Order: sequence, then C-alpha cells, then structure tokens
Amino acid sequence: MFDQLWSFLTSVPLWELLMIFSAKIIEVTIGTMRVILITKGYRKPGTVLAIFEILLWVFIASRVIMGIVDYPMKGLVYSLGFAFGVYIGSMLETRLAVGKILIYVIVDHDSGNVLTEALRAAGHGVTTLDAHGKVSDRMVLMIFANRKNKANIIEVVEALNQKALIVSNEVSILQGGYVSPWRRIAK
Repeated sequence: MFDQLWSFLTSVPLWELLMIFSAKIIEVTIGTMRVILITKGYRKPGTVLAIFEILLWVFIASRVIMGIVDYPMKGLVYSLGFAFGVYIGSMLETRLAVGKILIYVIVDHDSGNVLTEALRAAGHGVTTLDAHGKVSDRMVLMIFANRKNKANIIEVVEALNQKALIVSNEVSILQGGYVSPWRRIAK
C-alpha cells in the first residue's frame, strides 16, 4: 500500500509539479486582477492581462491534460494552484485597492464642522448636507476618494468622533464635480 502511495506521489518529477503549481497561481492571480480591473472600468489594462492569462492557461492546461490518466497528481497540483491563485489574487487586489469610494459620515453639527475642516486640510473633497435624525439634527459628510485612502479617512473620522456612523460604497461611474488635479493623476 505504501509502495502504491509512494509511486503515486513520485510518478511526476517534482520540478514539473512545482512548475504547474506556480504557473497556475500566476495565471489565476492575473485572471482575478483582470476581472476586477474590467468591472471597475479599466478595460485596457484588463485586456492586456487577458492576453497573458490565456497564454499561461493554454500551456499549463495542455501540460496537465497530456497524461492526466497516467499522472493524476498533475490534476491535483493544478487544482491546488487554482485555489492558491484565487487567494493571492484577492489579497493583491486588496493591497492595490483599485477604484473609487464614496464615504458617508453622519455626525452632529459641531463634530461635522471639525471633521470637514480636518478632511479638507488632508486634501479630501468633502460635501456636507444637513440631515434630521430621530432625536436631533445631524450633518452628513460625503467624501469621494480613492479606495487606497479609505483606511486613512476612517482613521481621521474615528480619531475626532468615535460615535460617527460611517458608510462606504464603491463608485463605478464618476462625472463632473471637483476632483483635485493631483488625485486625477493617481488614477
């Protein structure tokens, strides 16, 4: 029994299994980034990534499919590479934080004025609205920003008002309004 298990595990050279595994991780990571870029409106970079993704897929899949009956270990390693690729691709997307967000901050008027000045001083565009809550009048701050800046904005808000209600939404369409020239370059 151990001989059969050992022959199954060693039937394919280790270098070939590592090549299949790492190439599949790279391919799926590229695919994850491609889908995210295209859904966020970055079609040209997404299209370029698609070329590399499909090239990798053709060569990896053909390597695995050839002899899959004789070497099922290739299929197992291919599957593991896919799973790791999805995980790494999602981690990479979180780090790159591609796209725009609109953060709503709901606070009392006094705190709202302080927050507005602090956020504007940090270079963020802030639009304020008067609102009426259940118990008192409130102020709604609308902050448009790059996703990369989300944590910094929330940190500023929480430092100045721990009771603030913070809601964040991803933005897919942007037209008009004021966007700092430096922020436009960042896209």
